[in-house]
Amino acid sequence: MTVDLLSPAKSQPGARLVPVAPFSIVIFGGTGDLALRKILPALFHRWCDGQVPETSRIIAVSRSDISTDDYLEMVRARLVETSTDDASVKARFAEFAGLVRYHAGDVLADGFDWDALSREIGPDEQNIRLFYLALPPGLFGPVCDRLKSAGLNTARARIVLEKPIGEDLASAKAINDAVGAAFEERAIFRIDHYLGKETVQNLLVLRFANSLFEPMWNSQGVDHVQITVAETVGAGDRTSYYDGAGALRDMVQNHLLQLLCLVAMEPPRNLEADAVRDEKLKVLGALRPIGQDDVSSLTVRGQYGAGAMNGEAVPGYADEIGRASRTETFVAVKAFIDNWRWANTPFYLRTGKRMPERHSEIVVQFHPVPHQVVKSDSGRARPNRLVIRLQPDEGVKLLLTTKDPGPGGMRLRYVPLNLSFADTFGARYPDAYERLLMAVVRDDLSLFMRRDEVEAAWRWIDTVVEAWESEETELYRY
Repeated sequence: MTVDLLSPAKSQPGARLVPVAPFSIVIFGGTGDLALRKILPALFHRWCDGQVPETSRIIAVSRSDISTDDYLEMVRARLVETSTDDASVKARFAEFAGLVRYHAGDVLADGFDWDALSREIGPDEQNIRLFYLALPPGLFGPVCDRLKSAGLNTARARIVLEKPIGEDLASAKAINDAVGAAFEERAIFRIDHYLGKETVQNLLVLRFANSLFEPMWNSQGVDHVQITVAETVGAGDRTSYYDGAGALRDMVQNHLLQLLCLVAMEPPRNLEADAVRDEKLKVLGALRPIGQDDVSSLTVRGQYGAGAMNGEAVPGYADEIGRASRTETFVAVKAFIDNWRWANTPFYLRTGKRMPERHSEIVVQFHPVPHQVVKSDSGRARPNRLVIRLQPDEGVKLLLTTKDPGPGGMRLRYVPLNLSFADTFGARYPDAYERLLMAVVRDDLSLFMRRDEVEAAWRWIDTVVEAWESEETELYRY
C-alpha cells in the first residue's frame, strides 16, 4: 500500500487533529543534521496536517553565512530525499517556507544581534516561545545564559534539550544547574524521542486500560523482560561523539532505561506529567547497582569489526576512527529492580550497532504453566509472550499456545494474536519528533524527562562504568 505522507486528511484516519496555539520556535544549530533531518521535517508534516497555525514562526540560527533562501533550499532538498512524493513537497513547501527565517551568527560571540533575533521572534504576548538547542550538551548552559541576558526567558518561553544530558552524573548536574539558572524546571523539555513513539505511548494504555495484564504484571507472572534496540548502521559521522560515550551512555542511559521504567513502574494516579515521572523515578531508584563483584556476570561489552552486511564490505569500528579503542558498540545488561513487584525478575537490556537487522522491541516473557496436561508427544505448551515492536512495523503481538486445527489429534501450535498498527489503522502516524514538538507547544511535560530522572539514570550507569574500569572487563569482537 502506498501512503501519501503529506495529505492532511490521510495522516490519522478518524482522528481529529487539533491545531496548537501559535508559536515561535528558534532552532539553535539550524544547519546541523538533527535540524535538517528531524526537526524541520517534523514541523513541515505538522504544517501539512493543519496543526501549525499560519502565524507561527520558525527561525533557524547557525554560524553559516547563508541567506534564508539558501537555507530553505537546504530544507527542501532534505524533504525531497526523505519523501516518496516530490510533487507534493513542492506543492506545499512554498506555503511552509513563508514561516521560516534564517538568522546567521554565533550566539556565544559578543557581537551577536540578540535584538534582531528578538524582533524575528515577535512580541511575547503574541506567540509561545520555543528555544530548541540542537547543539552539543556543553553549549546548553552558555546559550541559556545568553537567552537570559537578552531577556528572552519569559514566562511563555520553553527550552528544549536534546540528549545526551552530560556524560556522567557530575556533568549532568552541571548542565541541569546551568540551564536551571535561566529557566524554571516547568519550562525545560528534555527530549528522548523514544518516548514519542506511538507504540511506547500505547504501552501505558496496554498496561493500565486492560484488566487482562495487571494481575500477571509482576514477578509471579513474568519470568523475564527483554528490551532490545538493534541498529544496522555503524558509528558513521558520529565517531567524534560516540568514542567518548559508547553504547552504554549513548543508548542505555536514556532510551533503554526509559523503556524499562514504562514497563516496570507502578500505576500512576493519572497520566499527568509529574504523576508518571514520579513512578518512573521510583523504578530508577530501585535498580540494583552493578558493582565490581558482579559486573562480569551481569554485563557484556562488544565492538564490531570489519565484515560484510547485505553483501557489502563494511569497516570495523577501529577502522572508522583510525585507531584502537575500548569503546563498546554493543552492550548487554542483566538488570534487577529491587522492589515488591519485580523482586529477582531479570530485565535484559541490549543494544548494538552493526546488528543483522534493525529493530527495537520489548518482550515480556510470562512463566510457563505449572503442569502440562497434554501428552508429551503432542508438543509442549510454551510460555505466553507479549512482544511490543517499536520499530520498524510498529505493533503488539501476544503469543499463545493453541490446538492445531484438524483431525490429527491434540497437536499444539504457538501462534500470535497480532496487532499491526499499519494493518489495523491503515495510514501513517506522526513520528516521534512531530508528536514531541506539538507536546512542547501544548506545555505537556509527560513525554519528557525530569531533572531527577536524568540524574538517577546517570547514578546507576556510573556504577557500571566504574566497575568496567576497575575490572578492565573483556571487550568481545563481533
